[in-house]
Amino acid sequence: MEICRRKNQIEISELDPFLAELLRQIPASANREGAPAAEERIFSAPTNGSETEFRSEWRMYVEPELRRLFQTAAQTVAGDLEQLNGNEKNLANRTLRIPTKHADAWLSALNQARLVIAVKNSFTETELNDHLHSPIGSRRDLSLFQVNFYGFLQEFILRELEC
Repeated sequence: MEICRRKNQIEISELDPFLAELLRQIPASANREGAPAAEERIFSAPTNGSETEFRSEWRMYVEPELRRLFQTAAQTVAGDLEQLNGNEKNLANRTLRIPTKHADAWLSALNQARLVIAVKNSFTETELNDHLHSPIGSRRDLSLFQVNFYGFLQEFILRELEC
């Protein structure tokens, strides 16, 4: 896999079918449905809960806009990921081109996916910080790899935006 910036795009080339599939899973992985702890984590109020009036106003005025922004980000990413659809039996490497104007949407969707996956799997801080974990022997291991892979992509997108 190679990642570089070309003009107004971030290009991820030489994507093998496994990594392409992990990318295609971003919108579904960010889905908080059936995961109230993930919902609470993503929409946590900026107070410790002692200010009930502030929390109520936060839910009324801020959360709806956050939900809209998160949904729009997921839709943008899903649209970009359509480049990876096609002959699923083809084992050839693929290329994904992300317009830099979509970078914020990608950062948002990747962050949501990482938070939801981490909450659903009850990953500890130690597990999340163990970047040398190997091999992938279970669904849980795959989920941890997914969190780390998405984090790597976030880091690269942020680095490219700084240039």
